[in-house]
Amino acid sequence: MLVTELTATERERILAKAALFAPPANVLPDGRRDLVGLSREELADEMAKAGEKPFRAKQLWHWIYHQGVREFSAMSTIARPLQEKLAEKFVISRPEVAADQLSQDETRKFLFRFRDHEAVETVYIPDPVEDRGAVCISSQVGCTLSCRFCHTGTQRLARNLSAAEIVGQFMAARDAYSEWPSPKGETPRLLSTIVLMGMGEPLYNYENVAKAMKIIMDGEGIALSRRRITLSTSGVVPMMDKAGEELGVNLAVSLHAVRDELRDELVPLNRKYPIAELIAACRRYPAASNARRITFEYVMLKDLNDSEADARALVKLIAGLPAKVNLIPFNPWPGSTYETSTPAAIRKFADIVMDAGYAAPVRTPRGQDILAACGQLKSAVQPQA
Repeated sequence: MLVTELTATERERILAKAALFAPPANVLPDGRRDLVGLSREELADEMAKAGEKPFRAKQLWHWIYHQGVREFSAMSTIARPLQEKLAEKFVISRPEVAADQLSQDETRKFLFRFRDHEAVETVYIPDPVEDRGAVCISSQVGCTLSCRFCHTGTQRLARNLSAAEIVGQFMAARDAYSEWPSPKGETPRLLSTIVLMGMGEPLYNYENVAKAMKIIMDGEGIALSRRRITLSTSGVVPMMDKAGEELGVNLAVSLHAVRDELRDELVPLNRKYPIAELIAACRRYPAASNARRITFEYVMLKDLNDSEADARALVKLIAGLPAKVNLIPFNPWPGSTYETSTPAAIRKFADIVMDAGYAAPVRTPRGQDILAACGQLKSAVQPQA
């Protein structure tokens, strides 16, 4: 078989496996359908089934995603009889806020609970200087990857999130900051970027993630540019090509080691897609350019991956790629066995990478006091009977 055929076969296997962890139908017990998470085509189809003309879908899209309304009665361009008809058949929902914690550094962590009582954590990280910030969104309940240094990896995968649940996290975060209607053009956004770096591996739930991001990028709704969205993967190589072709969002790769034997331990997925295959996929990523560099995430673990030799090997590994390296001091969590690299080791590592011409910022831990920092997320509630 050709490599492309093998990749296509593996991609189909991944998509088939994702279906085994499919989210529940986006329908309430009383039969009403949730309109959040529907594509434009699906929304038009629902209006047709309800006996309404296609332009109603465009109206609803505007009210749901641009204005952020949650009740049909708030839609002033729709007559009351139709508002009532829609309310009988549909809802516009958000996940339930089961917990809301604010860190000393203003990082805010939400625990969002869904209709089946599963829950995920979502974090808003404000910029310390400007009125903007990133929303760190989850894509799965739990995670299947079991990365050794990551708290989320200790929680078994329960299921994938639906497009509605992924979009809903961002919409609920905007509710909390009253950022509706969607800012247009150059108007500053408080919630200015999305990072798919929360719970789960986004590329193992690709179809729902892609659908959600297309909704968020739609210019007549939330209208967040693809340049403002970063998808983080541990290296699901067959799906990286698909994401690049169909979404073109920024790519972040959880690398964490430059030797296969160590990465096999830290990121078990490496046993299936080793470093050489991962870097080759990065070189193929169509959205990568000097203006939109691939970000390599590298958690700094004392005496494991933080030597000067590791830094030089990293530089050699990414040579020629439009890239930057985010150095992440390890964030401890209950039961973890790793230690954070010393400040001196981190500085030396960063200097070697920067001297080679790559940006190597050291990420300032945010939200550690509420377990909201990188690698610390884990649902605090379990399904109710």
